[in-house]
Amino acid sequence: MTTKSARTVRSRWRRVLPWFATAALLAACSGPAAETTTTTQTSGATGALTSVSVVTHGSAGDAFWNVVKNGADAAGKQLGVKVDYQSSGDPTQQAKLIDNAVAQGVGGLVVSMANPDALRPSIQKAVAAGIPVVTINSGEAQSVSVGAIGHVGQSEESAGEGAGKRLAAAGKHKLLCVIHEAGNIGDNQRCDGATKGFGGSTTTLQVDINNPTDAQSRIKGALEADHSIDAVLTLNSQVAARAVAAIGESGSTAQVATFDLNSEVVDAIKAGKLLFAIDQQQYEQGYLPIVMLQLYKSNRNTVGGGAPVQTGPAFVDKDNVAAIATLVSQGTR
Repeated sequence: MTTKSARTVRSRWRRVLPWFATAALLAACSGPAAETTTTTQTSGATGALTSVSVVTHGSAGDAFWNVVKNGADAAGKQLGVKVDYQSSGDPTQQAKLIDNAVAQGVGGLVVSMANPDALRPSIQKAVAAGIPVVTINSGEAQSVSVGAIGHVGQSEESAGEGAGKRLAAAGKHKLLCVIHEAGNIGDNQRCDGATKGFGGSTTTLQVDINNPTDAQSRIKGALEADHSIDAVLTLNSQVAARAVAAIGESGSTAQVATFDLNSEVVDAIKAGKLLFAIDQQQYEQGYLPIVMLQLYKSNRNTVGGGAPVQTGPAFVDKDNVAAIATLVSQGTR
């Protein structure tokens, strides 16, 4: 290696190591995972990681997944790894994207598992082919069983429990939890956690994120049908805006809290229309897996010892929203 090349490698790792140290600390401080078996994946030759395919369940252009993509792209650029990001809200299509990546001989795979059963065969084919896999966002409990070397995300039930406790502390008594994606296990876990943390009366409402007008109408109808609802928890930043609008249309005095950030959520918190947002810091869900795959590929390192690396929950409210607003506009929060 030339002196210049050595300096370049050292420079890259100096930029990456603070992030990786954060990942290790988060893993050490996180609670127990549903499965704590240490991964034993050892197939594939040791060497440099050249390419990673990131396959998520989000829709193209979604504000949340754009931040994940930004994190993955940034890590790839810093480490000299080609990152190919693809997404589909259809589990069958997502499985096909994974199969295509395996067929192309990608060096590493990052997958979100909103529907673990649908993706399990494809992920296991990748593992059998010697391709290291890191799961992100959804499917924490199934990550070890599909053969992934690690999971990066937020424990959805714990995050929901934290949200429920905050709403109860704000003096709320009846909660409406809005589920926006049928079949997404993470949505159900969030509402289950919120019900546990809230302690009061909780009902759920199913809407379709792909039909925002109908989602707003359904939330409005639920509020008009039950005037005792004084809190609404949405599980997506786009649905949060619809809930705020529905409250205005229905004349309800309920207040909204939400999972995830975007510029509208930031503005609503500043205006007092949203109590708080649960931020799972999804930029890390894109960034950290690329680092983990690079370390695994070059040095057989794994992170967490079978437990997930937790990226949240972090809470954004009127006290800290000003500091976060600029980062949201930059696409990193």
